[in-house]
Amino acid sequence: MSEQEKALSQPTPPTSFRGWLPLIAGATVIGLAAGVLGAVAYKELGDQPGSCDPQRLAVKVQPSLVTVIADGSASPLGNGVIIQADGVILINAHQLGSTPSSLSVQLPGGEQLPAKLVGADPVSDLAVLKVDRVQLPALPLAWGEVVKVGQPVVALGSPLNQHSTLTSGLISAVNQNVAAARADGGITILQDSLQLDTPISDPLTGGALVSCDGQLIGLSTAVPIPPKADAASWNRDLGYAIPATIARRVSQELLTDGTATHPWTGLSVAQVSADIAVRHNGQPGLFVQAATAGSPAATAGLMAGDLITSLDGKAATSASYSRLLLTAKVGDQVQVAYLRGGQTHQASITLTEQPAN
Repeated sequence: MSEQEKALSQPTPPTSFRGWLPLIAGATVIGLAAGVLGAVAYKELGDQPGSCDPQRLAVKVQPSLVTVIADGSASPLGNGVIIQADGVILINAHQLGSTPSSLSVQLPGGEQLPAKLVGADPVSDLAVLKVDRVQLPALPLAWGEVVKVGQPVVALGSPLNQHSTLTSGLISAVNQNVAAARADGGITILQDSLQLDTPISDPLTGGALVSCDGQLIGLSTAVPIPPKADAASWNRDLGYAIPATIARRVSQELLTDGTATHPWTGLSVAQVSADIAVRHNGQPGLFVQAATAGSPAATAGLMAGDLITSLDGKAATSASYSRLLLTAKVGDQVQVAYLRGGQTHQASITLTEQPAN
């Protein structure tokens, strides 16, 4: 290459600052555009359900949290959540004890209101209170929200009416049956519970478990440990919540006639994992972890190790099983298809009322 050709192949530097202006302007425009796009992307990310911002959720949820107080007691009983603007409040039943005295609730602003006990259901560990006030900042229970393993969540409470106490974590399991002590000394099985990867402490008991978009997906609870139940002592190291599907049905039944029913299969199930699916030729469904002896499911022939593939003709998933417990009634029959040893079987489960103990 000649010297002349080499000179022509080299970029010509600007001879003055004025010569740099087009380059500077272009870079500035590109930088501003990138900043705008980044801000938009950040906002979109912040609006996505998977982007948990505990501080933002605390601001949103705090107005709906109340402190439950037994009149004449020096310390509060625990938390409650306003689920209807006309003064309906949901709490854990075990917070009331065996013989609740006259009650009141303290709103986030400090105002204290007398509360009427509408009904308590020790089987689901839920109770409903009512205050004479309208247009309260309610946080309604989610409807149709599918809670998945690995989903980030935030649990919030309002003990002593202080600023929100909260913890964040992940859903580590769904559809769990958990042994819990009752105020009358008996033991109940909390059906279809959500399990968290972080413990729920007493200051959060009866508080709100919310998804990252602020939906009330459950009522967090520190599960009371049954007496002389060493096998259940691991409950202390785990957090649980009563799912919105159960809480919605029970609360509405308590509001209607003061009592609640509990359709029961006796199954403990888990969404099939990848390794289990491989052993069943990739077949999805619900893996039966246990079928309580004498329960409707055991009577129908199901046992641990079975893989349920359909419920009433629909694909068996954690969501469809939760909907079944929500919509079915005691006495209903549920048609189940399942796999055992590679063979397909059919069964009809007649739902009964969940035993008291």
